Amino acid sequence: MKVDLPEKLYYNIGEVAEAFDVNTSLIRFWEKEFDIIKPKKNAKGNRKFTQTDVKNFELIYHLVKERGFTLEGAKLHLKENKSDTLSKFEIIRKLKGIKAELKALKDSM
Repeated sequence: MKVDLPEKLYYNIGEVAEAFDVNTSLIRFWEKEFDIIKPKKNAKGNRKFTQTDVKNFELIYHLVKERGFTLEGAKLHLKENKSDTLSKFEIIRKLKGIKAELKALKDSM
């Protein structure tokens, strides 16, 4: 994720797209392609994404954009190894956070 989202119950599609630095059309496409993303819709049909949805987007983004999986490969990987993939992804995310903090400390010295 490029931008850290504030702690909220629901995020609109623009906020999610900005956080991942992608178009809103890609967010809608991934929503249709991956069953793990289930945004709530209001009476107008506007999507409202929960923090769980954002975490799932982050996982999909990691698989597709960073690791180079195809959409079908990412779907298959999530179906077969979801718990294993989630735990590895959480570890990677935490390590990236630690790395960023260490770089900030180094730059401040």
